Amino acid sequence: MVSTELSPELIPGLPEEIGLECLLRFHYSTHLTAARVCRRWKQLLQSRDFYYLRKQTGFTQRAACLVQLFTGCSDSDGSKTVGPPTYGITVFDPVSGIWGRVDPVPKYPYGLPLFCQITSTEGKLVVMGGWDPSSYEAVRDVFIYEFTTQRWRQGKQMPGTRSFFAAGGFEGRVVVAGGHDENKNALSTAWEYDISGDEWTELSRMSQERDECEGMVIGSEFWVVSGYRTDNQGGFEGSAEYMDLRRRRRGEWSRVEEAWKGSLCPSPRSCVGVGKEKELFYWGDCYSGIRVGACAVALGEWTLVSGSPYQGGPQCFFLVHSYSYSHSRTHGQIFNTIHAPLHFSGFVQSACSLDI
Repeated sequence: MVSTELSPELIPGLPEEIGLECLLRFHYSTHLTAARVCRRWKQLLQSRDFYYLRKQTGFTQRAACLVQLFTGCSDSDGSKTVGPPTYGITVFDPVSGIWGRVDPVPKYPYGLPLFCQITSTEGKLVVMGGWDPSSYEAVRDVFIYEFTTQRWRQGKQMPGTRSFFAAGGFEGRVVVAGGHDENKNALSTAWEYDISGDEWTELSRMSQERDECEGMVIGSEFWVVSGYRTDNQGGFEGSAEYMDLRRRRRGEWSRVEEAWKGSLCPSPRSCVGVGKEKELFYWGDCYSGIRVGACAVALGEWTLVSGSPYQGGPQCFFLVHSYSYSHSRTHGQIFNTIHAPLHFSGFVQSACSLDI
């Protein structure tokens, strides 16, 4: 057999374009092993261009990444452990139905910062902010998980301390906006983080302060939904603001009045749905099985939805097909129950979709 280290071809004996077609079809879970074949394979598999070529040709895999409460933990005598809740990152593949876990962040081996934000871009998972699980102090940490290497790396810290902010990823960048500072003052500021350049850039302010707002990317637009002002604690706004991340002059916010109308839950955190006409709705309004703690993550044709039918009830998981996303027909959506293994049945605090 000819060594691929010595061969100019991606796969010896095959034309270059055929060899590339073969590598494009590799499942992301094989990339770590495939990268060990030779230096050229490693450089290709871990390159940004290769990711976009896979995405363009339809060979990326869509998965849901959940910040999920660990369950089933007990002492040696079988009693339930007492202490603060512990969260980790769960990955769910809707095609195979496989549930898995991402290795812990090295700085926080026993659980993620509480209320951290999670988002994704270019096949990478980004975790930022939250509260230190030991001291409950707000942190500015940024961590990026590379699925091709299955390793975490630490990014440049957030420019300022903020909690319960909106976050969203798009084309190698992450935008954060709103939330509150260490003095509980609601924020209107926004920043953009360049993952490859490891740099933060300040954006223009939103039209108002928005604490406990929700961030989401719709097409090329970053939306910040609802939230409340410092002088109106818990008084969630019905308005939203968005910024087109592809426009040459980024940083210009557009405001939409009466965009958020969650009837059962005024807070938009992790539970905003998007209809066919870009109208926003509350997932907890759609089905009695997710009235409490609703959380949803769009996965292309499907959306993974979790929640409980009542306070303290069991966590339920469903897949809903996108054809039923019409705000006028929310109660007509078909919720397909999916089984989550015991260790993946904990409360979902937040989630994001990921093209790997």
